[in-house]
Amino acid sequence: MAAPRVSIQTVDFDLGAEVAALRADDAAVGAVAAFVGTVRDRHGDSGGVQSMELEHYPGMTERAIEAMIDAALQRFGIQAARVVHRVGLLAPLDQIMMVAVTSAHRGSAFQACEFLMDYLKTQAPFWKKELTADGARWVDARVADDAALRRWGIEATNAATEAAAEAPTDAPTDAPTSAAVQGDLPPP
Repeated sequence: MAAPRVSIQTVDFDLGAEVAALRADDAAVGAVAAFVGTVRDRHGDSGGVQSMELEHYPGMTERAIEAMIDAALQRFGIQAARVVHRVGLLAPLDQIMMVAVTSAHRGSAFQACEFLMDYLKTQAPFWKKELTADGARWVDARVADDAALRRWGIEATNAATEAAAEAPTDAPTDAPTSAAVQGDLPPP
């Protein structure tokens, strides 16, 4: 049985095992592209990130990422994709998430991996809080993240406050107003 395409979990993951499972028994795979995001000990120019806590909206998060993978399959003609994203309390150097993509050729694997990362960064319903020596603060979306998504033909305004109206009613009450909770992906 194939591994699920999306896993939201508290435990760490093994990139090598994830990639091996993704490409197992598929002789059409000629390329694998993968990305692993890790917790940094700083945010921007400020240092001192002691930990990061990630929250998600169960069910909604998985459905949003599944739709994103469907769009990548259609848009780039890839063989398969897998997204693992951790939630809970994480420390600097911990792995946060991974995207792995298989395809017949490297170009589509690289593009699909980057597309999935840009989408995850801006549209997947996750909330991130960093703990520093100055206290805890929610991490807001950046204008640069919205710009990265626009190159795929997807308009996003996560760095603005208008996404607050779309946040689930049981989302963290002190979460930033730009939490990325969006609808369906546009057609490729």
